[in-house]
Amino acid sequence: MKTCHRFDTVRAEYEREIGFMLAHSKRYEGRPAAKSSAKQAASTKQRMARALNSHVGRCPECG
Repeated sequence: MKTCHRFDTVRAEYEREIGFMLAHSKRYEGRPAAKSSAKQAASTKQRMARALNSHVGRCPECG
């Protein structure tokens, strides 16, 4: 599937944020902050999927 520059930018931003959260979760394993960070990473993955899906629906290059 060919995607536009904006799609790649949005995806990279979300993946970067998710990476930070997962790294924090691993660094503080066993603490409440790690559990919270892992949950936030999971919800961010869902938000990323929703954002990219709606982008594909609206973008003339991607859709």
